[in-house]
Amino acid sequence: MSKKVFVSGCNDMLHSGHVAFFKEAASYGDLYVGIGSDATIRELKDRKTINTERERQYMVKAIRYVKDAFVNSGSGMLDFAEDVIRLKPDIFFVNSDGYTPGKKRFCEEHGIELVVSKRIPEEGLPTRSTTALRKECKIPYRIDLAGGWLDQPYVSKHYPGPVLTISIEPDYDFNSRGGMSTSSRKAAIEMWQVDIPEGDKETLAKMVFRYENPPGSPYVSGSQDAIGIVMPGLNRLNYDGGYWPENIESVKDAEVLDFIEKNLWLIPMAPRSGSYDVLENTNIDAAGAERLSRAAIECWNAINAKDVDAWGKATTESFNAQIAMFPNMMAEHVVKAINEYKDSVKGYKITGAGGGGYLVIINDTPVKNALQIRIRRK
Repeated sequence: MSKKVFVSGCNDMLHSGHVAFFKEAASYGDLYVGIGSDATIRELKDRKTINTERERQYMVKAIRYVKDAFVNSGSGMLDFAEDVIRLKPDIFFVNSDGYTPGKKRFCEEHGIELVVSKRIPEEGLPTRSTTALRKECKIPYRIDLAGGWLDQPYVSKHYPGPVLTISIEPDYDFNSRGGMSTSSRKAAIEMWQVDIPEGDKETLAKMVFRYENPPGSPYVSGSQDAIGIVMPGLNRLNYDGGYWPENIESVKDAEVLDFIEKNLWLIPMAPRSGSYDVLENTNIDAAGAERLSRAAIECWNAINAKDVDAWGKATTESFNAQIAMFPNMMAEHVVKAINEYKDSVKGYKITGAGGGGYLVIINDTPVKNALQIRIRRK
């Protein structure tokens, strides 16, 4: 009997990359496709699909490599769970950007083999992705490398220090609530639609910050989000008790940015839940803020010296300083993801305020099933 193979995804804007993916998956056995519902895509991506779930199911079922297709009955990152338990596939087939530690654990718990796609395009055709086809929006995301939380006055008032950010190209459709500053990016899209306009970058970042935080806002998003999106390259934002940094130091040196791109890896995790509150049970004091500040400075020095060992060590120390003050950053699935990698890499942290998102790994050798990013340079 043929093995059962299961894949899951949005499958919107069908293109040759989808067909090549289904063809590769079907080489392992009879292929069943679980399709993310309209509600799930809206929850994870904070946007509507181009085609409805019924249209997407109809088109996927019409592909000759697919034995059957259905709309997943659940929600969230594991919206397929109940369907897979009923289907009992032998293989769960995923793209490299669809791999998560949570899917790996799910497969282990249910005796399913997890296979990661080699991304083999049809001969003579280009490699395609839905994100690449969404060229209408080039506004970047951002990653905070170290010092996050010092952009909040209630932290930096205890001790001044820097937040390090990089602006990254939108090569992936990063999940909403994933610590990649998707809310600030959404504000920038509402203002400018397709890309950051010409002009003084700090002034433009202030426009995003003010747009996202109008007078009377109950919670003020940190300014590192707006700055990290708008200002290209690597930036050091020096805070001293205010919402806006005292000054900004920028690095656009190609060798330094190449070094970051080569040694930084992202592992997707589930987004933080809607009920997540990182501001519960905090332990904010001068000693904690100073520890975070010093680790961020060490991280800055290591990156500019292109010292991956020191960078990894400083990244982990910055992260440990964060969770000492904000222990709710460490949701259960985050802990499991970190435990899977921490003993084999140079350093690690998670994106944004925690609770989920992406695991950031610093390592000078390839990390299996991880994504790599491109830094915006102009």
